[in-house]
Amino acid sequence: MIQEKLEELKTFLSSPKSMVIVGHRNPDGDAMGSTLALYHYFKQKGHKPTVVVPNEYPEFLHWLPGSKSTYRFDWQNNQSQRAIKGSDIIFLLDFNALHRLGSDMQNTLEKYPNDFAMIDHHQQPDDFTYMYSDTSICSTCQMVYHFIEMMGDVDLIDADIATCLYTGIMTDTGSFRFRSTTSTTHRVIADLIDKGAENDRIHNNVYDANSYGRLLLLGQSLSNLKIYPEYKTAFITLTDAEKKKFDFQKGDTEGVVNYALSLKGIVFGVIFIEDKEQQIIKISFRSKGSFSVNEFARKYFNGGGHDNAAGGKSLDSLDETIKKFVELLPAYQEQLNESYEA
Repeated sequence: MIQEKLEELKTFLSSPKSMVIVGHRNPDGDAMGSTLALYHYFKQKGHKPTVVVPNEYPEFLHWLPGSKSTYRFDWQNNQSQRAIKGSDIIFLLDFNALHRLGSDMQNTLEKYPNDFAMIDHHQQPDDFTYMYSDTSICSTCQMVYHFIEMMGDVDLIDADIATCLYTGIMTDTGSFRFRSTTSTTHRVIADLIDKGAENDRIHNNVYDANSYGRLLLLGQSLSNLKIYPEYKTAFITLTDAEKKKFDFQKGDTEGVVNYALSLKGIVFGVIFIEDKEQQIIKISFRSKGSFSVNEFARKYFNGGGHDNAAGGKSLDSLDETIKKFVELLPAYQEQLNESYEA
């Protein structure tokens, strides 16, 4: 765990400040939950916070309290730039390196003259003035809860903050089933429910609001599933044409990779998604046990993340990317076979 100058940060925040709170590109539930929770917290403290995210986030997160006040850097660039230039400090949540924002927003923040404060749980963070980094914690939302706790303000957590934090913890732990979910996580969740998070409504809003197209896309994804039992590996592919066929919307592939990992005997699950707009193959890696997909993604696919959940990308075609991936598996056969015993 890294805690850099948090007491100094607390002193800095003892008087009203203008601040921008930033989440990573292609924001997920943890990014939106943590940024919006911090937004509501700082408003209660008398600050002037603004949430800015690099681009659009899934529709199933648009109901989150405060979502309508969020700026998208790609679409509301003037408003975003104005907020950034007028801020006294920028908070970076759920990412630990500026390149995770995309080149346009990265270039803007690299010229920012004031300090950054980072709250994040991913491995190998860059250096920022104020840092709270802990790779053992399941989600940035749980870290925001502890940050508020460190500031001595748990009593300020209201229903809006609790709802945002619950959402991020729930989505980043696969509904509390991943190994990173600890007894502390459950104690935090219990307190959030006590403070007004309606767990059934949150789950329904996130997981039970599928479009017809999204369900058909899931069916297509599962029909594309390939299994390599000798390597305890399964992967899913989606082409750009298949996405268009089922009216793909941002967030429609969220969690699909977990179906590959859900197969009996599988410890390494992957999804390869063709993205013609960015001219890349987007990759999500998941694993059970000791096999580090963070190391695998960093070494071969320009990515990283956590030991059991990571992302990556490839500039090759979909077929070439899959060929490269399959050719790597024999070198990891022993690790994969020893990674996890059911």
